[in-house]
Amino acid sequence: MRDYRILIVDDEESLRLTFEMFLKRAGYQQVTVASTLAQAVELISVSPFDLIISDIVLGADKGTDLLRHIRETGITCPVVMITGFPNLDSASEAVRYGAFDYLAKPVNKEKLLRIVSQALKYRELELEKQELIRKNETYRYYLEAIFSSVRDAIIAVDHQLNILKLNHAAQQWFRDFRVDAADQVDKIPGDMGAACLRDARQVIETGQVIREHLVECVKPDGSVKMVLLTAAPLETGDEALIGAVLVARDITREKADPAEHGRNSFHGFIGASESMQRIYRLIENVGKVDTTVLITGESGTGKELAAEALHAESGRHEMALIKVDCAALAEDLLESELFGHRKGAFTGADRDRPGRLLQADKGTLLLDEIGDITPRMQLRLLRFLQEMTFTPVGSDNPVKVDVRVIAATNVDLRDMVRRGQFREDLYYRINVVEINLPPLRERRQCLPLLINHFLMFFCEKHNRRIHSVSDRAMTILTAYSWPGNVREMRHVLERGTILCAGPNLLVEHLPEDMVAKWEARRDVESGDARAPNTRLMSQPPAPPPRSAEHERQTVVAALRQAAGNKSEAARILSIDRSTLYRKIKRLGITFDQ
Repeated sequence: MRDYRILIVDDEESLRLTFEMFLKRAGYQQVTVASTLAQAVELISVSPFDLIISDIVLGADKGTDLLRHIRETGITCPVVMITGFPNLDSASEAVRYGAFDYLAKPVNKEKLLRIVSQALKYRELELEKQELIRKNETYRYYLEAIFSSVRDAIIAVDHQLNILKLNHAAQQWFRDFRVDAADQVDKIPGDMGAACLRDARQVIETGQVIREHLVECVKPDGSVKMVLLTAAPLETGDEALIGAVLVARDITREKADPAEHGRNSFHGFIGASESMQRIYRLIENVGKVDTTVLITGESGTGKELAAEALHAESGRHEMALIKVDCAALAEDLLESELFGHRKGAFTGADRDRPGRLLQADKGTLLLDEIGDITPRMQLRLLRFLQEMTFTPVGSDNPVKVDVRVIAATNVDLRDMVRRGQFREDLYYRINVVEINLPPLRERRQCLPLLINHFLMFFCEKHNRRIHSVSDRAMTILTAYSWPGNVREMRHVLERGTILCAGPNLLVEHLPEDMVAKWEARRDVESGDARAPNTRLMSQPPAPPPRSAEHERQTVVAALRQAAGNKSEAARILSIDRSTLYRKIKRLGITFDQ
């Protein structure tokens, strides 16, 4: 039994003592007594009670005055009134002021304990009710706060498509589209309104979730907003369908604000994932410092773009950014290209030629594919980085320059150092700060933004009027693992833009092998036994081989599969043809293999 607090108010001492004795013997130990109205008022003002038992006659005062005082002060505990002269007026007055019950004297023990038990049970129910109300109010407040703070626009509708609720983001979206006070989904104008209406009807009819699909909305000012729309059933606790919830996420690529923590673009990069936010911040911080930087990452991740961003963020941005593809030139040509030569230094040197280092003076030099340079060139480059001086080919006079060096590679230089193929001292000289660019499969959040960006870019380039990507095509594009990364996506989107003659990019405009991989994955996920060994396209491909022998075997296998056709082999490997030529040369692969 809970330790209830009970107050007995009676001007007769014998009754007070009798009631107190009955209650304590029944297990109610916290019993307090009062003999006057004033004493009772004082007691209830300083201490809460679970039950008050009061005589209706308290000397010169009346128990109903005490009852009225209790209700006026907001006390909610039950009150039982007792009198020796019951009549209709006193009973009705007691009921009017909310008495729990009304007992006539003489009150025996059984009657008293029964009414006390009933009153305390009522008290417990009232307390539980108040606690539930409080919890419901708190829960409702939390839900309202969450609902209002979500950045996506949320619209809840009922079976008749009446709008039940809008969060702040949806209200702002309505203002952006100059919608005053739409009370039904079908009153929302434009393509967005049509998409919301279609999705809401389908959810209400089928009870099924409609996954994200891209909707292009033209705002009243003529600008275009790209929105990912999702719809789901709106259900009660007993799973009764009462309507639909529409969630719209704005993925429009806005102009980046350097002060913002989350940016959709940065110096040509497109992406809003946390990994890209880290890259943006790193480039900003490192760009301002005149130090050597090593940019690493798989082919097609944007290493040259990162070098351009570093140069743009540096104090050298008004000077030249000179780029040298180390893998495209033989050793002698690369030496002359970098350091320059004097007239007569070798056959064909009919005049002095300044090298790229001199051209980059006061600016930035990008050494792309630095992992492909020979040991001799590694030594010459190391000496230059140590002293910032070089000697042109055929000259005895050193030249001093002020150049910031950025190196880039898609090979594992640490592994090359371990195998003795790359100088350790040069590695640490160029790798003061490393910027490792993540592949597309590790930043899937960026895919819709990139797809939208390239679609608009190539539409403008090829004079196409493509408004959107179909849901199925978008599913295939976002599920693909993109082994060739951004470079491969550019090729796929440009090809699709050229092939598409209508307003929507469809599955038929995508490469057949990409669609086939997606269908194979779908078959596996649906339990189709016809494709048990198919590789899921959403699974990240195995990491690039770390040893040169594995890399050599991979290139040879692609050449054999392509019957020696290097363009086809490059497509199989998802690399540029020039990159394949460099690999063939570096790995010593002959054409008859």
